[in-house]
Amino acid sequence: MSLPPATIAPFDGRSVCLFCGSSDGADPQYVQAATAFGKAAAEAGWRLVYGGGGVGLMGASARAAHEAGGRVVGIMPAFLRSRERLFDDVETVVVTSMHERKQLMYDQSDVFVVAPGGIGTLEEAIELLSWKRLDLHAKPVIFLNLNGFWENYFALIRHSVQEGMTPASFLDAYISVDTVEEAVAAMKKADATPHLKHDHR
Repeated sequence: MSLPPATIAPFDGRSVCLFCGSSDGADPQYVQAATAFGKAAAEAGWRLVYGGGGVGLMGASARAAHEAGGRVVGIMPAFLRSRERLFDDVETVVVTSMHERKQLMYDQSDVFVVAPGGIGTLEEAIELLSWKRLDLHAKPVIFLNLNGFWENYFALIRHSVQEGMTPASFLDAYISVDTVEEAVAAMKKADATPHLKHDHR
């Protein structure tokens, strides 16, 4: 498959990448939180970068951000278009692969928020933290640990540290918050740090 190079409209402000599920999940609070996050990010002046889908938590967050007047850019691999359905009301870029999707999401973002999601969200979070472990980036990673959703994942990381497979300093590679309000506050705090240059391509 061959697609033209991905191009995204220039943006000089702050951008947050949201990794989250393409499903609604069993608990209605997940969709409610995704909706609240999209709205809050837009009201705070942040552009939302997300996976491009119009369904599940992804779609709920993107719709809320758009309806609140925020900038939204979705990045979707071509083969997923029929599964996750594009949200056509916002700027959307179709790329050739999952790898290109993640790289573009990374390049376009200053801060990452990881909300509840499935195996795809878990994979994205692991790769993001792996890159940080290898000093490939220093961007903040914020887990929205709604109702303890990510506790088992954190336990696995602590177990890896205890077994000598991961240095204890890695526990500082991310932060965990319990509410959308805390996630937005953490974004704003991160925005005051020197590494946020807003040089999106």
